[in-house]
Amino acid sequence: MSDQAATPIEQESEEQETQIRTPLLLKADPIQILYEENEEQEQEESSIHLDKDLQELDFYLLLLGFNQTSMLRFGISWVTFLTIGVVLPVTVLLMSTNCLRCDLYQVKAFELVVVSSHACLAAAALLCLSHNLRKYGIRKFLFVDQYNGHVQRFSSDYVHKISEAKRALVLWVLPCLFLKIVREVIRMMYMHHESWWKSCGILVALTFPWMYVTVIFLSSCLVFHLVCNLQIIHFDDYGNLLERETDVLVFIEEHARLRHHLSKISHRFRIYLLLVFIVVTSSQFATLFQITGFSNKVTFINGGDFAVSSIAQVVGVILCLNAAAKISHRAQGVAALASRWHALASCGPDDSSHMRMRFSNEMGNSNGLLRSVSSEADMEAMNYTPLPTNEQLTSYLSSYHRRQAFLMYLQNNPGGITLYGWTVDRSLINTIFFIELSLVLFVLGRTTVFISSDGLS
Repeated sequence: MSDQAATPIEQESEEQETQIRTPLLLKADPIQILYEENEEQEQEESSIHLDKDLQELDFYLLLLGFNQTSMLRFGISWVTFLTIGVVLPVTVLLMSTNCLRCDLYQVKAFELVVVSSHACLAAAALLCLSHNLRKYGIRKFLFVDQYNGHVQRFSSDYVHKISEAKRALVLWVLPCLFLKIVREVIRMMYMHHESWWKSCGILVALTFPWMYVTVIFLSSCLVFHLVCNLQIIHFDDYGNLLERETDVLVFIEEHARLRHHLSKISHRFRIYLLLVFIVVTSSQFATLFQITGFSNKVTFINGGDFAVSSIAQVVGVILCLNAAAKISHRAQGVAALASRWHALASCGPDDSSHMRMRFSNEMGNSNGLLRSVSSEADMEAMNYTPLPTNEQLTSYLSSYHRRQAFLMYLQNNPGGITLYGWTVDRSLINTIFFIELSLVLFVLGRTTVFISSDGLS
């Protein structure tokens, strides 16, 4: 009877508990659902922003002539480039130098060197980037393809990097344009033509082509800069992966994927970077020979285009070298992070020394207890201290050797942007930068001299 009476009471208590717990569960579920919905909504919004930014970037590259996916676009791009970047400035230079005292304020040989160097840089940019965009598309070219599985995780970071690239383009282009306009206005004041309208027309006809080819060149440099910055996001995430995961195979697979992306970037941009370095250095040497071989005085009025163009060219080189050095530094810094991770894992509580100390302490305590109850003959047998078991040592040594092999793999495969085997790191950058800087400073020192209207300095 007592059992039968207890059964309904237990059933009632269970029903009350379920009634009490059910509202709590119902209250917790909507919060979790809302949290998941908010995460999905944020990911969708960031993906939408990323798609919008990529479309804007693709349209901008289309306007500059980089998107040559069809024969029509290919023809329009190169005809526009040859017309605006080559034919128009050369025609204006040949027509505007036929006046009295024109050689004092505008040297035809100087201007043609500037036009040819800028046209070569823009042509190299159009050739290399249009080939890659036509072959891979904007998403695969920037490594933000949907099939990689990282778009939803890093879409907000991608949007931030693209916005930074847009701001950098404006910040670098506007000062160069300002210097070019100031130089042309100063020359127009000294080299006045028949009417002010004609002088203003010549100013626009010389400034617009220069600006067109400069924007093409700097945009290509910033595209390379953007590609490297997008990969920096993944290297930063790889550093966080060392703190989250413990499987060495996961680390090796992820690092191999990152090195594969860097090798692709190096392969796609190596010809472009090499052409940029060759053209810029050749332009600086040509400027050097032109200035030293000129018999008259070189001033900012007749040779100012050398100074302005040299600044624009070196800005592009700095952007490329900065991006390549930054991603190479991050790739080589992974070995330092892995070394710290290996040291912390080896010196942690699972170290073999700790295991030996733990076992020796345990045996020391047991020896103290046995001394009170055992004879001297028995104590002779207690001098032996057992080591950790084979399973513990095997597990520890196996994990240690895996970490050591992973660390040696990183040290022997540092990664980075390479040019036919040469890693673009700080040592190479210092060499290239000081060569270009010395040439630019020489050009600036020989051209930043003003003269009065009567030709006296």
